[in-house]
Amino acid sequence: MGLNLNRTPVGLTRGSAATPTRNPFAEIDDPLHLLPKIPGDYRMAKVAFIGLGVMGYPMAGHLKVKGGHEVAVYNRTFAKAEKWAAEFGGKAFPTPAEAAKDADFVFTCVGNDDDLRSVTTAKDGVLDGMKPGAILIDNTTASAEVARELDAATRAKGLRFIDAPVSGGQAGAENGVLTVMCGGEEATFDKAKPVIDAYARMVGLMGPAGAGQLAKMVNQICVAGVVQGLAEGIHFGKQAGLDMEKVIEVISKGAAGSWQMDNRHKTMIAGKYDFGFAIDWMRKDLGIVLSEARLNGAKLPVSALIDQFYGDVQDMGGNRWDTSSLLARLEKKKRGVPPRPARRRGPGGPRSTSPGGR
Repeated sequence: MGLNLNRTPVGLTRGSAATPTRNPFAEIDDPLHLLPKIPGDYRMAKVAFIGLGVMGYPMAGHLKVKGGHEVAVYNRTFAKAEKWAAEFGGKAFPTPAEAAKDADFVFTCVGNDDDLRSVTTAKDGVLDGMKPGAILIDNTTASAEVARELDAATRAKGLRFIDAPVSGGQAGAENGVLTVMCGGEEATFDKAKPVIDAYARMVGLMGPAGAGQLAKMVNQICVAGVVQGLAEGIHFGKQAGLDMEKVIEVISKGAAGSWQMDNRHKTMIAGKYDFGFAIDWMRKDLGIVLSEARLNGAKLPVSALIDQFYGDVQDMGGNRWDTSSLLARLEKKKRGVPPRPARRRGPGGPRSTSPGGR
């Protein structure tokens, strides 16, 4: 899995001369000495990365290549960890605890709450190997509850914790331009952010432990609604006989424009759904959202309905299709009604078909 390193460096504009700049790690106030100095007054860290899926694999690569850190990795399938180590020059270890030993920062990026507990607080998890003062940074999209559990567990061992779920999908991970929503103490965040920056374009502290996960839930609520709206818009336009490429070219420049429209409309129109975040994972995320909403009293009727729609797509065999496949559900449910041909605009405009329009 390749990395896209073609980002304009901080402090430069495209076309400007690549003059040397100070490494941002050299500016960190570091009372715990987590980032030791190396020649040239630059700094690097010892990093462990646990979980090398479609997101974690390139994220760990950016920590090694762009961040310049010493990176150790663990993956449940050890062969994948060995592959990563061979590609990027890091070290692979057979357990999370061994990978985390001596690390200044330990990253986790796994599937769900139970997976996260299995690589952190369980036997041979990272907490068995981390040294005092080290920081655990969790990039998993998980519950706020497990984030608070890990915050308490790390404190009990003299460690620190940041929950840091990401948004931007596989492409964002490969290009190193993820958005990261963090929860934790400000002092801990200030130490972690320069390291996280290796795979991110936006990193923000949302509040105490668990706030990062809550912010990611807001993100998924918004994404679900936008994708459903886009799917319905494209479906409507196709049924009306419109050239949807032309329609999107125009409306994307107005209030309807969105990341989803810019990046997914072409594949949606083509009926291709193999790009990005899988429905199985979106349903997992929406399950977390709806569970949290039951706890805090939030009313999420649209999110609950779209979760059911994604269930319909799973029933169609689309478990691994990306989230834009909500359109496939609408295409299936049109029950053979053919698209209407595009209407010709006469001198007086299109004729009204509403009641009383004739």
